[in-house]
Amino acid sequence: MSSIGTPLMWALFAAFVVLALAIDFFALNRQGAHKVSMREALVWSLIWIGVSAVFAGWLWWYLSSSPDEATRALAGTKLLEFTTGYLVEKALAVDNVFVFLMVFTYFSVPAEFQKRVLMFGILGALLLRAVMILVGAWLIARFHWILYLFGAFLVFTGIKMWWAAGQEPDLASNPALKWLRRRMRVAPGFDGERLFTRIDGQRMATPLALVIVLIGIVDIVFAVDSIPAIFAITTDPFIVLTSNVFAILGLRALYFLLAGMHERFHLLSYGLAVVLLFIGTKMLLLDIYKIPVSISLLVTAAILAMSMLLSHLIPARGPHGTAYPFARKKSQEE
Repeated sequence: MSSIGTPLMWALFAAFVVLALAIDFFALNRQGAHKVSMREALVWSLIWIGVSAVFAGWLWWYLSSSPDEATRALAGTKLLEFTTGYLVEKALAVDNVFVFLMVFTYFSVPAEFQKRVLMFGILGALLLRAVMILVGAWLIARFHWILYLFGAFLVFTGIKMWWAAGQEPDLASNPALKWLRRRMRVAPGFDGERLFTRIDGQRMATPLALVIVLIGIVDIVFAVDSIPAIFAITTDPFIVLTSNVFAILGLRALYFLLAGMHERFHLLSYGLAVVLLFIGTKMLLLDIYKIPVSISLLVTAAILAMSMLLSHLIPARGPHGTAYPFARKKSQEE
């Protein structure tokens, strides 16, 4: 499978990811357990978006300044592919955020411990995405029909997401959680940020360890959706991996930014469902009509913007047609 990624580009990208994670770990350990404020989350979100924009600019400059004419001609196309892939992965990550919030709420994880849990989740997601992308690229290079399978899966996932949008997931009946509880001795309460503790001489996992495992399972589930989605944009392994990694690196800041305002975007799941339907259809039509990447970028951005705008204009409704507490609170304040 053809790729713009040279050994130098892969090495520079790998070095950047290691450096970014090292800085993140250093900042995490230095700050210790603390509740992340909205201002801190906003600053870090803007930093990660800025870093992604700088990388996109560097990618365009590196390709456009190449002595090879064919490589120079690809600069604009690869920039569009990276930007579209990043936007799609960032949008799908929003759904991760809402599930993370549900898990933290269910286990009553103190706000000051959530930052470390998400750090483990990001590490797991990075490793998992890298493996799945390499395997996916290998399969597509050898079996072209896999693209149609991915497309059909995305259409199915989009329909399923639309159907489930607005419904409260029942975590208590989740089979993964039931399986974990049958196989793990879980302590009744937290012990700081420790993952294991001793009670009456018995070694037990803390609820925090259980939460980390669940977050890892969530990452696997969402990776199964998002990896086929990015392959609908481009099959270049370098673009696929870099757009995924940059979207994931800002996931923790995105969680703390959106956790307190998830009710404001109650229609976003419908928008994400439509995006998946569009991308799946694009993949199924690949050999009939290839939708330009620029059109994919505009359509994706327009769908997400429209769902967020409608979320602001249309109040969230409960199962009996009444507004959610968020909407009632807003009305009282006005």
